[in-house]
Amino acid sequence: MSATADHAEERTNPAARLGFQPGQVVQEIGYDDDVDQELREAIEGIVEGDLVDEDYDDVADAVVLWFRDDDGDLTDALVDATTYIEEGGAILLLTPKTGRSGYVEPSDISEAATTAGLTASKSVSVGKDWSGSRLATPKAAKSKR
Repeated sequence: MSATADHAEERTNPAARLGFQPGQVVQEIGYDDDVDQELREAIEGIVEGDLVDEDYDDVADAVVLWFRDDDGDLTDALVDATTYIEEGGAILLLTPKTGRSGYVEPSDISEAATTAGLTASKSVSVGKDWSGSRLATPKAAKSKR
């Protein structure tokens, strides 16, 4: 594939924009009826495999965390998610967009990420109902310098 085609895919495929790579093990937490199936399928297409669920008993390269305002404490959920990933791995926090049921304030996301020891590297729209925040563990944040 040419560099131009790669860049075109990054613009049109949110999973590519979010930095997922072929061969990664991606653990999914917080799955429910309301998740964006197209995004899930796009991630599976990029990593060339199925997402693993919360019962996966090994370390993943990345975590996809679907989180709604009524799911409990976001800081706790983020801290728990960091136990599932490789050092330097990333958490993709997916929350409902403004005006949707379960919406989480950006300030709450920022505060929870900081408290959990994570660094937000980018926030993107990943579907009509969901926004994504890519959160990096400290080693991943340092390696970007």
